[in-house]
Formats: sequence, C-alpha cells, structure tokens
Amino acid sequence: MLNRRRFSTTILGAAALASLGPAAWAQGEPPIHLLVGFPAGGGSDVIARLLAERLEKELGRTVLVENRPGAGGQIAAQLLKAAKPDGTTVFLSHDHTISILPQVVKKPGYAPHEDFTPLGGFATFVNGLAVSPGTPVKSVPEFVEWVKAQGGKGSVGIPAPASTPEFLVQLIGKRYGLDLTPVPYKGSAPMMADMLGNQIPAGVGSVQDFIEYQRAGKLQMIAVLGAQRQAAMPDVPTLAELGFKGLEDTPFYGIWAPKGTPTTFINGFSQALDKVVAMPDVRKSLTDMGLTVGYMSPQQLDKRERAYTQVWSRIIKDSGFQPQ
Repeated sequence: MLNRRRFSTTILGAAALASLGPAAWAQGEPPIHLLVGFPAGGGSDVIARLLAERLEKELGRTVLVENRPGAGGQIAAQLLKAAKPDGTTVFLSHDHTISILPQVVKKPGYAPHEDFTPLGGFATFVNGLAVSPGTPVKSVPEFVEWVKAQGGKGSVGIPAPASTPEFLVQLIGKRYGLDLTPVPYKGSAPMMADMLGNQIPAGVGSVQDFIEYQRAGKLQMIAVLGAQRQAAMPDVPTLAELGFKGLEDTPFYGIWAPKGTPTTFINGFSQALDKVVAMPDVRKSLTDMGLTVGYMSPQQLDKRERAYTQVWSRIIKDSGFQPQ
C-alpha cells in the first residue's frame, strides 16, 4: 500500500512538474556558465547579461555570467578550452579574442578552430576613427591637414596593444604619409577619459565605445570601417568611401563552446539564441549600442570568422608585426 502511495505521489508530482514547463524541469540541471573576457560594466558584459536573461527563459536553464577579464579575453578563452564539453560552459566574445589575439601572441594557450565550436552569432559592428573635442576637425581630410600642420606627427589612442585599432592607425598613417603613433590603453574606458579631457587628439575604437559621446556632441567620429555607413550614425563616411580597400569584413560577436560539446546542446542553444535575437526589445537594445543585429548559425559564424581572420592575417603580416 505504501509503495502504491509513493508511486502515485511520484506520478502526480511529475505531471505537475511537466505542467510548469521546461524551466521547472531544468531545476535539476546544472547552470550554464557564460564566460566574458572583459570586466563587469563593459560593452561585452552588458551584452552578455542582456542575452543571458532571455536565454534562461528559452533554454529553461539558469545562465550565469562570469567575468574573467584579462589579456584581451585570453584568460577566459583558456578557461573555455579547459572546461568540460558538457554544455555547462560557453564563451561570449568578439573578433579580438577569436581572430586577432591568436595571431599576435606567441603562446595564446588556445587555437579557436581546434579547441572551440561555434554556437551562433548575433551581431556585427565596426571600428572607427574619432577626434577629441579640442581637435578642430570634422572629417578625415581635415584631420590629415591638421596633423601635417603639427609637423606630420600625431598620437592616436587605441583600447589595447596589438589590436585591430592599432593596425588601423598604421594603415591610415601609411595611406596619408603621416607619422601616427598608436597609444595603447588598458581598455576603452581610460582611452575615452583621455579623449574627453583632450589628453590625446584622436582615438580608434569600436562604435560602441564612441556612440553615446557622439550623440551628446562630446566627440566627433569622422570615419568607420565596413562596406556601408552605419544606421546609428549615417552621416559618418566609411573608409571604403575614402579609398581604403580590403576592409569590408566587419568584426562580429558570437558565442562558443568547448570542442566536443554534444550536438544536441549545440542545436538547442543555437535555436534559443535565434529566438532571443529576434525579440524586438533585444534587437533595439543591441542596435542602440551601435551593433548591427542579425542571427548567424554556427556554420555562418564559423565562415565569417575564418574570412575575417584571413583578411586581418594579411594586414598584420604586411604591417611587419611580430607575435610577442
């Protein structure tokens, strides 16, 4: 009799649990740890927390954002490589950690194509050149003439050494015959502070770094990468319009898992990400940050990443940069 009661109770409990949906079933599953290679409060962190909240509902599992900052995302990437491929650890990142860093560091401690598997992408963005409020120019031609008037030499801030912005500064200097020195900072925040304080005349960074200051009239963006102008700042010309070639491939944001992660998890996560990216409020929030929002399947993200890596591999090689 006791066994029958227990059996009945179990069946009733399971039926009640099922009626509550996947979130209730997932209470017994371990959480998903979403690694971010940059500090809390930064752009990648804000994006991760926005997506994590919605992914929880779609996956029916807790998604915990874990900030593991340091070395341009290298520490977080190494942690992903070391994680068990069981669907409990994933990594949100952009192009620097996935495509650029492995080419500029002798021993990055990971190889993206060998150690990671893509789960899906959700946005692209562009880098751009902006001038500080005390720099009296409103266009690239005016900036070039202004630097020439200073003796042909100038300093341009960049968020990190051996990064896409550093190589962009070199390309701009080479094209216009200027002696431009990239000045590396420990992130975009201190670079922005120096630009706003006119401690440095210009900076190269992502649109996300500049967009709020551009809207407030505190900085002036004078050029962006990409094949077309950005919807968030349609008056800012592209470098392609100014004659630069081979810079049409834009940086990207995506999520990766350790190599060997089960296909069932990859497919389920990818489908959930697709649904989240399609949500109007999520799209608006990401667009307001200066991102071009669009879901990419694991295969599409892999293809974009490989093409982007190839482009910048050539640029880095042509610059004469040696891995450090």
